[in-house]
Amino acid sequence: MTSPAHSLPVPIPRWAYAVALVALVVTWLVLQENGIALGHAAETVHEFFHDGRHALGVPCH
Repeated sequence: MTSPAHSLPVPIPRWAYAVALVALVVTWLVLQENGIALGHAAETVHEFFHDGRHALGVPCH
């Protein structure tokens, strides 16, 4: 009987957490933006991502 293989820890650089946080914030803005955060540019952003939002199941109407 063999022992289970032990996985080695993978070092994750600290900047990767910052990149992940920025990606989450941008994703939240694209999926949830209804004009409050972006103001005047919101309509353009909304129309640009409109079909993608519906494809992901995000209601916007």
